[in-house]
Amino acid sequence: MTPDISIRAQLYRQAIILAQITVFYNFAEGMISILLGLEDETLSLFGFGLDSFVEVISGIGIWHMVLRQRQNPDSSRDRFERRALQVTGSAFYFLTAILVVTSVVNLIQNHHPETTVWGAVVALVSILTMWLLIHYKMQVGGELGSEAIIADAKCTRACLQLSVVLLISSIGYELTGIGGIDALGSLLIAGLAFREGREAFAKSSGDARCSCADKGCSDS
Repeated sequence: MTPDISIRAQLYRQAIILAQITVFYNFAEGMISILLGLEDETLSLFGFGLDSFVEVISGIGIWHMVLRQRQNPDSSRDRFERRALQVTGSAFYFLTAILVVTSVVNLIQNHHPETTVWGAVVALVSILTMWLLIHYKMQVGGELGSEAIIADAKCTRACLQLSVVLLISSIGYELTGIGGIDALGSLLIAGLAFREGREAFAKSSGDARCSCADKGCSDS
């Protein structure tokens, strides 16, 4: 059942707020993670922070998409959104290359972080935040009947996966003191970043659907 005009307007306002929270949270998370990662020489936390900044670019594209859908629910992805996806994809590929190189160097040098406690703290906060965002985006997207918003909610699970990787690598290092665990965590983050970059380019060209969504990322 399609909600009436007033209810749809309220739901789109909620969708916009969720998009804004996603952007500003990722920006704050990126700043904190990079600063703490540099201070503690934690590569996985530093890479996680860089990934958060790329997610900001993606989030801005989603924010724009919700605004567009509010004006015309039947409109297709526009030039701004396609360009945002292309920039996001390029940034993810660049991030992947940086993390792979630095991870290999750290493994060779047997680098040990000062501590990974803050990585675990950031990861736990991120897991809770991403879970809440997924829940409410799914709820709003379902009530609006928007596959694009639902797909965005499901794609937020990639951020949740990154947080879990950071949590496991951070706790693993604290428990064992093995420096390679931090580097391996960074390599896993690089792999997830590469996957996100590939999906961003696929969506920008319209050649593929978002693999983290059952019904894809089409704007229907």
